[in-house]
Amino acid sequence: MQNALASAGTAAPDQSILAAEVTLPASTTVDDQPQVKHAARPRHVTVDLQRYDIDCELVYEVQGPTHFVFQLQPARHPGQTVLAESFETSPDLPVRAYEHTDGNRFLRVDAPAGKVSFRHRASVELEPLLVPATLPEVPVSDLPDDVMHYINTTRYCESDLLCRAAMREFSHITPGLPRVQAITEWIRQNIEYLPGSSSSITTARDVYVNRAGVCRDFAHLGIAFCRALNIPARFVVGYVQFSEPPPDFHAIFEAWLGDRWVLFDPTGMAPVDRLVRVATGRDAKDVAFATLFGPAVMVSMRPDICEANVEEAGSPADAVSDAATSSASASTTTSMTASTIPSATTPTTGVAASPLPPQPAVSPCAPPPSGKPVSACA
Repeated sequence: MQNALASAGTAAPDQSILAAEVTLPASTTVDDQPQVKHAARPRHVTVDLQRYDIDCELVYEVQGPTHFVFQLQPARHPGQTVLAESFETSPDLPVRAYEHTDGNRFLRVDAPAGKVSFRHRASVELEPLLVPATLPEVPVSDLPDDVMHYINTTRYCESDLLCRAAMREFSHITPGLPRVQAITEWIRQNIEYLPGSSSSITTARDVYVNRAGVCRDFAHLGIAFCRALNIPARFVVGYVQFSEPPPDFHAIFEAWLGDRWVLFDPTGMAPVDRLVRVATGRDAKDVAFATLFGPAVMVSMRPDICEANVEEAGSPADAVSDAATSSASASTTTSMTASTIPSATTPTTGVAASPLPPQPAVSPCAPPPSGKPVSACA
């Protein structure tokens, strides 16, 4: 039997900002408390919507009882709406769900010894948000309070150690959008994209010295350069359709310019407006797609995403539900429709998933030690 967590029609609340037409941050006063600045909410521009179907499967060999924490579900974020989704485990295991105020969503599963597979499927609609041609940098004293912590040095983004390099390379560039574009282009031209050249402990300074890395490393270096110049920046990971296989999670970064967050991809591997955001954080340690507490080894990973034909597609909820129930006769299960939204703290049981495709692609990520997170390495 398998386990399913399904929902539909879950629109993203305005909890963080993408590149959009927005109002300037405003100070708000609550009773006699001091004024607190917060990031402004986006004002969406009418554009064509894009729909994507996600089918992500992870398979592990578990040697002993292991607790898994996953970040696989599309985040609740402006411009991104989850139309339908499901999460299944094999064998049948209880699933707990919760989410942070930043829109990141988590699934927790306790697994016994043996082969265990996890499969998440979703239909997501993206509304591309437009970026103005000119966006200024914001003085530190004027930054919203909930943006301030994205200017500090972190474990993987040692902006304090890269200040001299950042000043030498970019201090003469026009502040604002042109400067971050220059940072992105510099990384693309000077850092070689080389799978296997870095590990889970590689930092932005390591990438700067070694001049090689993967998308995770490119994003860390971009974030570190921005922060070294007092530009808030943060790590973004998600699903994106690459022109060449194998599929993998993809990491990029975004910088706070003017009154909004703007996405940048130093690898140039995919348009940023086609990334289905899964998680946002200070660096890779905040957005790992899997964190393991126990003896388990990843056998395979297949984070597939494809663009759906909106005109020909039927109901997204029906599509996820039909796919999940296509093999229900093979085992005894309790049915759950895709329109059911379970409590974020209530374990659920549900429908069987359709047969898994043979020979899924294996990610170049090395399995982490017990209790260590696994992050994007596309």
